[in-house]
Amino acid sequence: MTMIQALRSAMDVMMERDDKVVVFGQDVGYFGGVFRVTEGLQAKYGRSRCFDAPINEGGIVGVAVGMAAYGLRPVAEIQFADYFYPASDQIVSEAARLRYRSAGDFTCPLTIRMPCGGGIFGGQTHSQSPEALFTHVCGLRTVMPSNPYDAKGLLIAAIECEDPVIFLEPKRLYNGPFDGHHDRPVVPWSRHALGEVPQGYYTVPLEKAAVLRPGSQLTVLTYGTMAWVSHCAAEETGLDAEIIDLRSLWPMDLDAVVASVKKTGRCVIVHEATRTSGFGAELSALVQEHCFYHLEAPIERVTGWDTPYPHAQEWAYFPGPARVGAAMRRVME
Repeated sequence: MTMIQALRSAMDVMMERDDKVVVFGQDVGYFGGVFRVTEGLQAKYGRSRCFDAPINEGGIVGVAVGMAAYGLRPVAEIQFADYFYPASDQIVSEAARLRYRSAGDFTCPLTIRMPCGGGIFGGQTHSQSPEALFTHVCGLRTVMPSNPYDAKGLLIAAIECEDPVIFLEPKRLYNGPFDGHHDRPVVPWSRHALGEVPQGYYTVPLEKAAVLRPGSQLTVLTYGTMAWVSHCAAEETGLDAEIIDLRSLWPMDLDAVVASVKKTGRCVIVHEATRTSGFGAELSALVQEHCFYHLEAPIERVTGWDTPYPHAQEWAYFPGPARVGAAMRRVME
C-alpha cells in the first residue's frame, strides 16, 4: 500500500468495527479528500459517517470535541496542517483540557489528521511543520509516521485512544519514501518492505519509537520525511549511524532515545520545521540531561531555517542529505 491507501484502510477498518467512528472535514466525503485519503468511505458507510464540512477549521474541531464528549470517536481532517490555526482555541483550550477540567468524567477520543511538511512546492501556506506547537500542550498526543505500515497501525491506535491525538501526515511520503534528492525519480512504496501492509486490524503502539537503521557510531533522532533523508545521508557518508524514528513525538519513547545515545556517544537531531523552539530543542535538552556523561561531541541539530517556507527556494530550505551528512561528519570529528 501507499501511505494514502494505508491511512484509508485504517479508517475503513475502524468504521467497520465501531459505528461510533465518524470521519469528516473539508472535501472529505464525496470528493474523498484533497489527497484522496478518504476516497470511497462515504459510498461505503453513508453520509452520516463520512461527510463534508464547511471551510471552518474552528467549527470542524469544535464539533468534533462535542462528538467526542458525547461518546463518538471522530476523525477530523484539517486539509493542510497550515490551516489548523483558526482551531487553536478548540484544540488547546477544549480538546486537550477536557479530561483534566472534568476530573476524568469526560474524555476526548478525538483524532485530528493533518497533512504536513514540504517538498511538494506548496509554498508558505501548504508546507509548514507545526508539530512543536502541539507537543507544548499538556493533554495532546502528537504522532507522525514515516511509512505506510506505521501509518495504518498508529492511526488505528490513535482512533482507539481516549485522549485527543494530533496525527500529522508528511505528504511528501504519501506515495513513496523520499531521500531528499528531488532530482531523482520517485521510488514507490510498492518497492519497499514497509509498503507491505496487512489488510485487516492491527496497531502500532503509541509512545514507542522504532530503529529505522541500526548503527554504532552515532545516533540520529528524527521523524517523518527526515527519517528517510537521514537514512540516505548515512548511506552516502558511509557512517554507521543508528536512526531512531520517534513516530510518537509526545509522549515520547525516552528509553529508546537514551539507550541509543548512551551506546553511540554522539547525537544528531533532524527535523524539517524551523530551528528556533522546534521540537529538536526539546530533544537536545533531554539528551543533554540524560546522556551528558556519555556524549563524546556536542549535539548537532539540522532543521529548516527560521523563515516562512519559501516557494522559489524550496530545496535551499529543505534539510537535504548533504546538510544532514555534514552534521554527521562534524559529530565524528
